[in-house]
Amino acid sequence: MRMSKYGNALTILLVILIVAVIIGVGFLIYNYIIKPKINSDNAMEAIAEFDRNIEENNEEQVEGTPVTDDNNISGIGNQNDNVKKKTYYKGFVMLGYITIPKTNVKQPILDTVTPDSLNTAVAVLYPSNPQLNQPGNVVIIGHNYRNGQFFSDNDKLSVGDKILIKDNSGQELTYTIYQKFQTSEQDTSFYTRDTKGAIEITLSTCTDDSKERIIILARVEEN
Repeated sequence: MRMSKYGNALTILLVILIVAVIIGVGFLIYNYIIKPKINSDNAMEAIAEFDRNIEENNEEQVEGTPVTDDNNISGIGNQNDNVKKKTYYKGFVMLGYITIPKTNVKQPILDTVTPDSLNTAVAVLYPSNPQLNQPGNVVIIGHNYRNGQFFSDNDKLSVGDKILIKDNSGQELTYTIYQKFQTSEQDTSFYTRDTKGAIEITLSTCTDDSKERIIILARVEEN
């Protein structure tokens, strides 16, 4: 009788262990395979819509139709004064999108930094009314999910690597990384650096242990 009870207990423990393993494997598959694929598909759809809206706005301008922004909720400056149709990604205004060939990243750039927006894509942290692809520095922040999403693979980037930014005028510029370093989360000294008229971006994300931030500085090279 004791052996039978012992055997039943082992069977129950084995079943619990198998269920736990199945749940764990399912969680890993969802977070590292299924979820990134869903997010990537959604991002690509938003980017395609963004490009279509640029074409439509440009066509209206060519045809002489006044193009005004009757719903300027993003607080964007002169670059967007003539943009009639905005692109929204999960409720947030897209300023443009970023492409990082080395890490296979292509993500919308959102105009608002909130917990929800950073769970959705990457976003501009500085300045407060950003204009992409303009002289000065724009800080773009993104999560490191350690699974290839957003800026998870920024630690693999090196000086000399390229980053592409397309803005809502349709202009796409190529930036070259010229510096990479780690610093504390509180360090903002590089936000307001003097670019001497150069067009620059800063990419910011946390390290894998979340103790510091990986900072990448890149600029558009003069021809």
